[in-house]
Amino acid sequence: MLAWTKNAQEPGGLALADVPEPTPRPDELLVRVDAFAPNPGDLAALASLSDGAIPGWDGSGVVIEAAADGLGPQAGERVVFLSLAARGWAEHRAVPHTMTASAPRDVSPERLATLPVPATSALRAVRRLGSVLGRRMLIVGATGAVGRVAVQLAARSGAHVVAVARDGGQHEELRRLGAHEVHGTTEAVEGRVHGAIDLIGGDELVRAYSLLAPGGTAIALGHAAGADEHFPYGAFVADPATADRSITSFFLGSEPGLPEEMAYLAADRDLDVGPLDIRPWTEVADWVASGGARTSGRPVFRIAHDD
Repeated sequence: MLAWTKNAQEPGGLALADVPEPTPRPDELLVRVDAFAPNPGDLAALASLSDGAIPGWDGSGVVIEAAADGLGPQAGERVVFLSLAARGWAEHRAVPHTMTASAPRDVSPERLATLPVPATSALRAVRRLGSVLGRRMLIVGATGAVGRVAVQLAARSGAHVVAVARDGGQHEELRRLGAHEVHGTTEAVEGRVHGAIDLIGGDELVRAYSLLAPGGTAIALGHAAGADEHFPYGAFVADPATADRSITSFFLGSEPGLPEEMAYLAADRDLDVGPLDIRPWTEVADWVASGGARTSGRPVFRIAHDD
């Protein structure tokens, strides 16, 4: 089969190469990969991969061979999948059934490919904050793939959504998705919030924490800023207005119950994933070499199979 492999000598550090077919473990399905949408983490991980390694966390496809232990989707089912062990940018992939979910046949592979890591991360983050009904909830980095879904899920859950996005041209879109307030920076946010989901890190996470009401939680879910967090002296000294606040994080790859949540998201036709920039998968290396730019929408790469 063909797969994109790390090759430091090639443009984008990738080469499309003929590699051996994966050999599934008893708890893994063999999937024909139809589409994948690279995540920021996929791109960040490229530099640390050894030559010959296959990148790629998630995607969509069809089960070729069910897991030998009899669990999970069966042969012929359309699925969404993720595995942070990578190996997703390939024609075929072995994936644990604990990270694979059945998906509707009438939903495009391209749309499905955008869901596993970003949408499932957003769903888990919103649920981590408990009941948000009638409570102010801050989402920092709201125009990204995770933030966009988090805005919608939080609004559906009854939260008063406070979205932060630097791109002012996207503010009306965020209001359409359910945000009640939209700001360019966290510095412009007034009043306390019950919880925060931060996709940026650095100073934004520090400020998000400072906005928490007593008992509030900030979830550190991204680090797009590429900067350290420096909390001022006294930031963690509690008084009646700041007691019992916390910062937490989670690792999606070790979370339980992922198939049920991915199946829910795959079947949710009202979830707005935004515009897609669909390209043939043969263009992956050129796209990475160009800096992974996003133009008309989120890039999704479609594999054309002979079978």
